[in-house]
Amino acid sequence: MNLNEYQQLALTTLNPALDKKDVLINGVMGLCGEAGEAIDIVKKHLAQGHELDKDALIKELGDVAWYLAETAYALGVPLEEVCQRNIDKLKARYPEGFSSERSMNRNA
Repeated sequence: MNLNEYQQLALTTLNPALDKKDVLINGVMGLCGEAGEAIDIVKKHLAQGHELDKDALIKELGDVAWYLAETAYALGVPLEEVCQRNIDKLKARYPEGFSSERSMNRNA
């Protein structure tokens, strides 16, 4: 499955009662909430001595992906475009791959 296929499949579970503005709001709020749930799993592992619950973390990453797909849809762009733009930005920022020097002295 490619990213646009994922987006189409994920959107079959989108609440049809929401207008575009509400889809956008729900998407970005969902991203924040699910990212918080993901970091809570890592926090329990690093700070509280729990085993890393990889299965739970994978599920949360899936939820992040769902809200990312929803947010891109609200913007009217395919998910592959969002990811491609990110890669283009990273290539411009780090043309030779990551470096601490470029990270500390970047303009974009």
